[in-house]
Amino acid sequence: MGKRILIVEDELSIAELERDYLEISGYAVDIECNGRKGLIKAKEDQYDLVILDLMLPDLDGFEICKQIRKVKEIPIIMISAKKEDIDKIRGLGLGADDYITKPFSPSELVARVKAHLARYDRLSGIEEKKEEIKIRGLLIDKASRRVFLNEKEIIFTTKEFDLLTFLATNPNRVFTKDEIFVKIWGMDSQGDLSTVTVHIRKIREKIEIDPSNPQYIETIWGVGYRFEV
Repeated sequence: MGKRILIVEDELSIAELERDYLEISGYAVDIECNGRKGLIKAKEDQYDLVILDLMLPDLDGFEICKQIRKVKEIPIIMISAKKEDIDKIRGLGLGADDYITKPFSPSELVARVKAHLARYDRLSGIEEKKEEIKIRGLLIDKASRRVFLNEKEIIFTTKEFDLLTFLATNPNRVFTKDEIFVKIWGMDSQGDLSTVTVHIRKIREKIEIDPSNPQYIETIWGVGYRFEV
């Protein structure tokens, strides 16, 4: 059975174009033009990925993303005609895995969908053997995808967990934002590196005593990030 994708988009012509390209690639696609109904579908049905328009008339994409993230870790791709960085940062901060600005080519959307689904399958597969990373009160259980700080569980989104685990698995090595984007998001950054910055900030807020003076993830100015052990 093919992967199921939900498109929440009030412009039916755009949604149908996205659906056609995704179905050609072998995905089963549903469309919902109403934000509130789309949220119910996303929460109650078994979808593998959600494509979510930001500007919906009844319930905006920010709130829908926030509500989905409370119950599911599936990839969410947010789409918007707004190019402002603040909207991108807000969307990614609420748990979206990707942010695409209109207009975009349908083939680009399909490529990103494939990358996110493949990465989600790879990182959440049951074949992963149990491994734990323990560093100064921080415990990362790779098998159960859970994080504990001083024995208290900290909730992470899928991409936050992937990024934290990647850095912690490669301690004391500096990675550029481009390298991190390719590794975690599975595609070239195309200059869209604010995604990495947002996720690093969210991780620090969760594991650092003082996020402005991080003890785990260090910023190497002009280069990238390094996980300190």
